[in-house]
Amino acid sequence: MKEFFSLACLLCCLLATGCKQNAPAVEAGSVTGDQVRGQYLLATYGCAACHRIKDVAPGQNQVGPDLRSVADNSYLAGILPNTQQNMVRWLMHPRSLSPGTAMPELGVTEKDARDMAAYLYAQ
Repeated sequence: MKEFFSLACLLCCLLATGCKQNAPAVEAGSVTGDQVRGQYLLATYGCAACHRIKDVAPGQNQVGPDLRSVADNSYLAGILPNTQQNMVRWLMHPRSLSPGTAMPELGVTEKDARDMAAYLYAQ
């Protein structure tokens, strides 16, 4: 039942945002992830409530940085060299890396973080 719900949510995301259904997984360095699933997860975790993210419905406020070209930045959160592996670490445990950050701990799993990073770095 849970798998059916996840598949149904993914299909809704694809239809609502015009995602490519056959988008391949992206590999960059040691991080591999599924871009389509990553886009869905960014919406599901509510990331667009604070960030601008390409093809993810925006919220009312932009509290965090614009993530539409995150791959072009030198650092993540002003403290980590910008790599996909560091993005995965940041998405999973931002407050362990920067205790004073406004970024909440959302309980992001490693698999989810890898997929989210794959989507962000493909933009």
